[in-house]
Amino acid sequence: MTVLKPKTAKDRIILALDVDTVEEAKELVLELRDYVGFFKIGLQLQSCGYEACEAVKSLGGKVFYDMKFHDIPNTVARASANLVKRGIDFFDLHIKGGSKMMSATVRLANETAKKYGMESPSILGVTLLSSFGQKTLTQELNVNMSIDEYVSRLAATARDSGLAGVVASASEAPVIREECGEDFIIVCPAVRPTWSVVNDQVRVVTPSEAVRAGVDYIVVGRPVTNAQNKTEAIELITQEISDALSVSNDIINV
Repeated sequence: MTVLKPKTAKDRIILALDVDTVEEAKELVLELRDYVGFFKIGLQLQSCGYEACEAVKSLGGKVFYDMKFHDIPNTVARASANLVKRGIDFFDLHIKGGSKMMSATVRLANETAKKYGMESPSILGVTLLSSFGQKTLTQELNVNMSIDEYVSRLAATARDSGLAGVVASASEAPVIREECGEDFIIVCPAVRPTWSVVNDQVRVVTPSEAVRAGVDYIVVGRPVTNAQNKTEAIELITQEISDALSVSNDIINV
């Protein structure tokens, strides 16, 4: 399986294409493809998901297919094999689908990639949705663990099942790193620059906080896509990431 580790501040940014049509998605890709590393296609574009993927790829973008698969092993594995054929770079599934679902998906994805002479995508496991807090975990899901403990356990299961990484909040990144090592990918959703609003997220962080926590990639959507000047918004985020990386490197080199 391909493991894509970012090299630059731009590489670390995944822009969420949370729009209703492929044409709207194309406009965003054309405007911002020189400023971000990946484009995320999620549930809002589900009705035209494959068409949107092909559009992004045709315009030179990389794709994170964020449909959070969660079903029986055979169903998820076969759906994932179709993604491989379409040249998807990242896609994700719910870790709570279990180790059999995850390992079956990894196995068939790798077999499909080999059969068609393609790179196998990096498969990520969704830990806990960023709209969840401790109260939801404990009272609604009846999980009597702290969020850190629960997410760390899920991440270890994902690693042992062959996944390349996880989607998780930056607040859990340190415990994931300790449990799963430096080569494990961490993608952080719910990133909100200090000048933006939180919206419906609960466990949110700024881009610099995410980088300092050890996250590899950040997902940003509405702070950019709703901005009057989208290019300026993404440049501010890139600069914040660059500054955080510089500080981190200075600390390492001391």
